Amino acid sequence: MTAAVAVENAVKTFGPHRALAGISLDVQPGELVALLGPSGSGKTTLLRVVAGLEGLDAGRVLLDGADATTVPVRHRGIGFVFQHYALFRHMTVGDNIAYGLRSRPRTSRPSEAEIQARVAELLGLIQLDGYGRRFPAQLSGGQRQRVALARALAIEPKVLLLDEPFGALDALVRKELRAWLRALHDQTGHTTLFVTHDQEEALELADRVVVMSQGRIEQVGTPDDVYDRPATPDVFGFMGESSRLEVEVADGLVRVGGQTIAAAADPTPDGPGSLFVRPHDITVSMPGVPGADAVVLGFRRHGSTRLLEVEVGGGRLEASIAPTVRVPNGAKVSVRLDRARLYPRGGGAVDCRPPRAHQAGEYAI
Repeated sequence: MTAAVAVENAVKTFGPHRALAGISLDVQPGELVALLGPSGSGKTTLLRVVAGLEGLDAGRVLLDGADATTVPVRHRGIGFVFQHYALFRHMTVGDNIAYGLRSRPRTSRPSEAEIQARVAELLGLIQLDGYGRRFPAQLSGGQRQRVALARALAIEPKVLLLDEPFGALDALVRKELRAWLRALHDQTGHTTLFVTHDQEEALELADRVVVMSQGRIEQVGTPDDVYDRPATPDVFGFMGESSRLEVEVADGLVRVGGQTIAAAADPTPDGPGSLFVRPHDITVSMPGVPGADAVVLGFRRHGSTRLLEVEVGGGRLEASIAPTVRVPNGAKVSVRLDRARLYPRGGGAVDCRPPRAHQAGEYAI
């Protein structure tokens, strides 16, 4: 009971704003795909177009190869889970889950006994056995979201759509539900698209991640692809913590403020570009150790590490160091970029490594 989903050249405008600018996407049966991007990137509009809740100005939607662009919502076989649950407060948990089944035309409606059996099955699936007679107000936020998911699954949808399903929950509950949802997907095998602006959520849950910006798809790939090999500066800047330096490239060496800071791993045209690096890919050492000269500007606690801000060649970098380390502002240090990604001004992307002069010796602080 799963379906392939294809979106072809989808265009959707709201007044002067183009929410979708000719998007195409293929989702395989049983795949769990995250639509990731900042607010206004078009990810929720794309989800609503697949559901049939929004029409298209151009393009089409296919379900298992059949054109569903003009098929009404109720005939698409779609299960939709909203961010704020959208449960009926006057109905019990069991009645909420059964709502879609009881709303079917009489000719296709299951018997009451079959409905009750399906509700009991789903309560077990979402780990809420015995909660069928409670009301939504008697549940926690995480429990309500699981009930909303069970209601979507009750109709045995071919495609499951989730719009920021954990956005209204606190961080600890979100983390617990992410692991639960991934396990549930592996058990049921539904074709699933979910919208999120949380990079960690997308990387942890999805088989593939679709990174969107300004109504366009910037990159589609596995979590490893989009995090380790971002196709564009926008993707790198959005996917987790990073620093950006405006650099010059000459003979394969990357320079900033007169210092060589990295070497391109592949042939790269000379000229300006943008270099991106993540905090954990920077080694900070005492002065005199091979690397680029830098000056400490400040630091801040960041989870299990400390982020040290340094100035190098007129640009700024943030590097991860141990939380116990204290380095005074104004102190001189040496930095080595163990891994970075260069985006030349003319387009493309090139991985970078430390130049040969930085590779010998290490005394990280």
